Amino acid sequence: MPRAAPKLGAMQAVVLAGGLATRMRPHTERVPKVLLEVAGRPFVEWQLEKLAACGFSRVLLCVAYLGEQVRAHVGDGTRFGVRVDYADEGPHLLGTAGAVRAALPLLDDTFVVTYGDSYLPFDYAAPLAMLRHHPDCDGVMSAYCNRGKWDSSNVHLTADGAWIAAYEKGATDERFDHIDYGCLAFRRSVFAELAVGIVLGLDVLQTELAEARKLRALVATERFYEIGSPDGWSELSALLRAKGNIK
Repeated sequence: MPRAAPKLGAMQAVVLAGGLATRMRPHTERVPKVLLEVAGRPFVEWQLEKLAACGFSRVLLCVAYLGEQVRAHVGDGTRFGVRVDYADEGPHLLGTAGAVRAALPLLDDTFVVTYGDSYLPFDYAAPLAMLRHHPDCDGVMSAYCNRGKWDSSNVHLTADGAWIAAYEKGATDERFDHIDYGCLAFRRSVFAELAVGIVLGLDVLQTELAEARKLRALVATERFYEIGSPDGWSELSALLRAKGNIK
Protein backbone atom coordinates (compact mmCIF):
# COMPACT_ATOMS: atom_id res chain seq x y z
CA MET A 1 0.00 0.00 0.00
CA PRO A 2 1.51 3.40 -0.94
CA ARG A 3 2.25 5.86 1.85
CA ALA A 4 -0.23 8.67 2.29
CA ALA A 5 1.29 12.03 1.47
CA PRO A 6 1.67 14.30 4.52
CA LYS A 7 -0.34 17.51 4.62
CA LEU A 8 1.36 20.59 3.23
CA GLY A 9 3.47 22.10 5.97
CA ALA A 10 3.28 19.01 8.21
CA MET A 11 6.50 18.14 10.01
CA GLN A 12 7.76 14.84 11.37
CA ALA A 13 10.44 14.34 14.02
CA VAL A 14 12.21 11.02 14.54
CA VAL A 15 13.52 10.47 18.08
CA LEU A 16 16.17 7.77 18.58
CA ALA A 17 15.32 6.22 21.94
CA GLY A 18 16.41 2.60 21.72
CA GLY A 19 19.94 2.62 23.15
CA LEU A 20 21.14 0.68 26.20
CA ALA A 21 22.24 3.83 28.08
CA THR A 22 25.15 2.05 29.72
CA ARG A 23 26.71 5.31 30.95
CA MET A 24 23.63 5.95 33.06
CA ARG A 25 23.55 2.63 34.88
CA PRO A 26 22.35 1.63 37.44
CA HIS A 27 19.57 4.20 36.80
CA THR A 28 18.76 2.66 33.42
CA GLU A 29 18.89 -1.01 34.34
CA ARG A 30 15.11 -1.11 34.72
CA VAL A 31 14.05 2.24 33.30
CA PRO A 32 14.75 3.45 29.74
CA LYS A 33 16.76 6.65 29.55
CA VAL A 34 13.91 8.68 28.04
CA LEU A 35 11.84 7.98 31.17
CA LEU A 36 14.47 9.19 33.65
CA GLU A 37 13.02 11.93 35.83
CA VAL A 38 14.20 15.42 34.93
CA ALA A 39 12.91 18.34 37.01
CA GLY A 40 10.05 16.23 38.32
CA ARG A 41 8.91 14.68 35.01
CA PRO A 42 10.02 11.85 32.71
CA PHE A 43 12.41 13.39 30.18
CA VAL A 44 10.38 12.30 27.16
CA GLU A 45 7.57 14.62 28.27
CA TRP A 46 9.85 17.65 28.11
CA GLN A 47 11.11 16.59 24.71
CA LEU A 48 7.72 15.90 23.14
CA GLU A 49 6.29 19.19 24.38
CA LYS A 50 9.33 21.03 23.02
CA LEU A 51 8.83 19.43 19.60
CA ALA A 52 5.13 20.32 19.66
CA ALA A 53 6.00 23.93 20.55
CA CYS A 54 8.30 24.02 17.48
CA GLY A 55 5.39 23.05 15.23
CA PHE A 56 5.81 19.29 14.86
CA SER A 57 2.54 17.42 14.66
CA ARG A 58 3.98 13.90 14.46
CA VAL A 59 6.81 12.14 16.25
CA LEU A 60 8.22 8.71 15.45
CA LEU A 61 9.87 7.12 18.47
CA CYS A 62 12.48 4.52 17.52
CA VAL A 63 12.59 2.18 20.53
CA ALA A 64 14.27 -1.07 21.49
CA TYR A 65 15.66 -1.55 25.02
CA LEU A 66 12.72 -1.43 27.48
CA GLY A 67 10.63 0.00 24.67
CA GLU A 68 7.39 -1.37 26.10
CA GLN A 69 7.74 1.05 29.01
CA VAL A 70 8.02 3.97 26.60
CA ARG A 71 4.89 2.87 24.71
CA ALA A 72 2.95 2.45 27.96
CA HIS A 73 3.89 5.90 29.24
CA VAL A 74 3.66 7.98 26.06
CA GLY A 75 0.77 6.23 24.34
CA ASP A 76 -0.41 8.03 21.21
CA GLY A 77 1.21 11.29 22.35
CA THR A 78 -1.93 13.44 22.19
CA ARG A 79 -1.59 14.66 25.78
CA PHE A 80 1.78 16.15 24.77
CA GLY A 81 0.43 17.87 21.65
CA VAL A 82 1.72 15.43 19.01
CA ARG A 83 0.78 12.12 17.42
CA VAL A 84 3.33 9.48 18.31
CA ASP A 85 4.09 6.37 16.26
CA TYR A 86 6.65 3.69 17.09
CA ALA A 87 9.31 1.69 15.29
CA ASP A 88 10.93 -1.14 17.26
CA GLU A 89 14.42 -2.38 16.35
CA GLY A 90 13.91 -5.61 18.22
CA PRO A 91 16.57 -7.41 20.29
CA HIS A 92 19.46 -6.75 17.89
CA LEU A 93 20.36 -3.06 17.84
CA LEU A 94 20.98 -1.63 14.39
CA GLY A 95 22.80 1.60 15.23
CA THR A 96 21.38 5.09 14.82
CA ALA A 97 21.20 5.05 11.01
CA GLY A 98 20.07 1.43 10.97
CA ALA A 99 17.20 2.27 13.31
CA VAL A 100 16.00 5.01 10.96
CA ARG A 101 16.31 2.64 7.97
CA ALA A 102 14.20 0.06 9.80
CA ALA A 103 11.48 2.71 10.17
CA LEU A 104 11.48 3.57 6.44
CA PRO A 105 7.76 2.76 5.82
CA LEU A 106 6.80 5.33 8.47
CA LEU A 107 9.04 8.17 7.25
CA ASP A 108 7.97 11.33 5.43
CA ASP A 109 9.94 12.53 2.41
CA THR A 110 11.75 14.95 4.74
CA PHE A 111 12.05 14.78 8.51
CA VAL A 112 14.15 15.74 11.51
CA VAL A 113 16.19 13.26 13.56
CA THR A 114 17.14 13.92 17.16
CA TYR A 115 18.29 11.86 20.10
CA GLY A 116 16.25 10.59 23.03
CA ASP A 117 18.70 12.08 25.51
CA SER A 118 19.06 15.57 23.96
CA TYR A 119 17.34 18.80 24.93
CA LEU A 120 18.15 21.67 22.60
CA PRO A 121 17.23 25.32 23.31
CA PHE A 122 16.58 26.20 19.69
CA ASP A 123 13.96 25.77 16.95
CA TYR A 124 13.94 22.09 15.98
CA ALA A 125 12.05 23.01 12.81
CA ALA A 126 14.85 25.23 11.46
CA PRO A 127 17.00 22.43 9.92
CA LEU A 128 13.93 21.01 8.20
CA ALA A 129 12.98 24.41 6.78
CA MET A 130 16.52 24.81 5.42
CA LEU A 131 16.46 21.35 3.84
CA ARG A 132 13.14 22.00 2.11
CA HIS A 133 14.40 25.35 0.85
CA HIS A 134 17.66 23.98 -0.61
CA PRO A 135 17.32 21.16 -3.15
CA ASP A 136 21.11 21.03 -3.49
CA CYS A 137 21.56 19.07 -0.24
CA ASP A 138 20.36 15.77 1.19
CA GLY A 139 20.75 16.76 4.82
CA VAL A 140 21.16 19.66 7.23
CA MET A 141 23.17 19.36 10.43
CA SER A 142 22.72 21.77 13.28
CA ALA A 143 26.17 22.57 14.69
CA TYR A 144 27.44 24.53 17.67
CA CYS A 145 30.77 26.33 18.07
CA ASN A 146 31.99 24.13 20.87
CA ARG A 147 35.80 24.38 20.73
CA GLY A 148 36.01 21.25 22.88
CA LYS A 149 34.16 22.83 25.81
CA TRP A 150 31.06 20.68 26.29
CA ASP A 151 32.28 17.57 24.49
CA SER A 152 34.77 16.63 21.78
CA SER A 153 34.32 18.78 18.69
CA ASN A 154 33.70 16.78 15.51
CA VAL A 155 32.58 19.27 12.84
CA HIS A 156 34.55 21.50 10.45
CA LEU A 157 32.55 24.11 8.53
CA THR A 158 33.32 25.66 5.16
CA ALA A 159 34.72 29.19 5.27
CA ASP A 160 31.30 30.71 4.62
CA GLY A 161 29.65 28.55 7.30
CA ALA A 162 27.07 27.22 4.86
CA TRP A 163 28.23 23.61 4.61
CA ILE A 164 29.69 20.87 6.75
CA ALA A 165 33.16 20.57 5.23
CA ALA A 166 34.03 17.50 7.28
CA TYR A 167 32.60 15.40 10.09
CA GLU A 168 34.88 13.14 12.12
CA LYS A 169 34.23 11.35 15.39
CA GLY A 170 37.20 11.74 17.72
CA ALA A 171 38.74 14.49 15.61
CA THR A 172 41.94 16.04 16.98
CA ASP A 173 42.58 18.57 14.20
CA GLU A 174 41.97 22.11 15.51
CA ARG A 175 39.88 22.87 12.41
CA PHE A 176 37.13 20.82 14.02
CA ASP A 177 35.84 23.54 16.34
CA HIS A 178 32.09 22.82 16.04
CA ILE A 179 30.06 19.89 17.31
CA ASP A 180 27.05 17.99 16.02
CA TYR A 181 24.29 19.75 18.00
CA GLY A 182 21.91 16.80 17.94
CA CYS A 183 19.23 17.76 15.41
CA LEU A 184 19.54 16.81 11.75
CA ALA A 185 17.15 17.02 8.81
CA PHE A 186 17.26 14.34 6.11
CA ARG A 187 15.57 13.30 2.94
CA ARG A 188 13.96 9.85 3.08
CA SER A 189 15.94 8.87 -0.03
CA VAL A 190 19.19 8.87 2.00
CA PHE A 191 17.92 5.92 4.03
CA ALA A 192 16.00 4.22 1.22
CA GLU A 193 19.38 3.53 -0.44
CA LEU A 194 20.57 1.50 2.57
CA ALA A 195 20.20 -2.27 2.78
CA VAL A 196 17.40 -3.73 4.89
CA GLY A 197 18.65 -4.73 8.34
CA ILE A 198 21.92 -2.80 8.02
CA VAL A 199 23.82 -2.03 11.22
CA LEU A 200 25.12 1.50 10.80
CA GLY A 201 25.63 4.72 12.72
CA LEU A 202 24.52 8.16 11.61
CA ASP A 203 28.13 9.28 11.89
CA VAL A 204 28.97 7.25 8.77
CA LEU A 205 26.21 8.91 6.77
CA GLN A 206 27.19 12.33 8.05
CA THR A 207 30.79 11.76 7.00
CA GLU A 208 29.74 10.61 3.52
CA LEU A 209 27.29 13.47 2.99
CA ALA A 210 29.89 16.02 4.09
CA GLU A 211 32.48 14.56 1.68
CA ALA A 212 29.96 14.74 -1.16
CA ARG A 213 29.08 18.38 -0.27
CA LYS A 214 25.48 17.35 0.39
CA LEU A 215 25.26 18.33 4.08
CA ARG A 216 24.38 21.93 4.82
CA ALA A 217 25.11 23.58 8.17
CA LEU A 218 22.80 25.45 10.52
CA VAL A 219 24.72 27.05 13.38
CA ALA A 220 23.03 27.07 16.78
CA THR A 221 23.80 29.87 19.20
CA GLU A 222 23.06 28.27 22.60
CA ARG A 223 24.76 25.28 24.18
CA PHE A 224 23.13 21.86 24.08
CA TYR A 225 21.90 19.83 27.05
CA GLU A 226 21.69 16.06 27.45
CA ILE A 227 20.91 13.31 29.94
CA GLY A 228 23.36 10.80 28.49
CA SER A 229 25.79 11.36 31.37
CA PRO A 230 25.30 11.94 35.11
CA ASP A 231 26.66 15.49 34.86
CA GLY A 232 24.46 16.30 31.90
CA TRP A 233 21.43 14.91 33.71
CA SER A 234 22.10 17.16 36.70
CA GLU A 235 22.70 20.24 34.52
CA LEU A 236 19.48 19.86 32.58
CA SER A 237 17.47 19.19 35.72
CA ALA A 238 18.81 22.40 37.24
CA LEU A 239 18.08 24.38 34.07
CA LEU A 240 14.49 23.23 33.80
CA ARG A 241 13.80 23.74 37.48
CA ALA A 242 15.17 27.29 37.23
CA LYS A 243 13.05 28.15 34.23
CA GLY A 244 9.86 26.47 35.42
CA ASN A 245 7.54 24.99 32.82
CA ILE A 246 9.87 25.63 29.90
CA LYS A 247 8.73 24.33 26.54
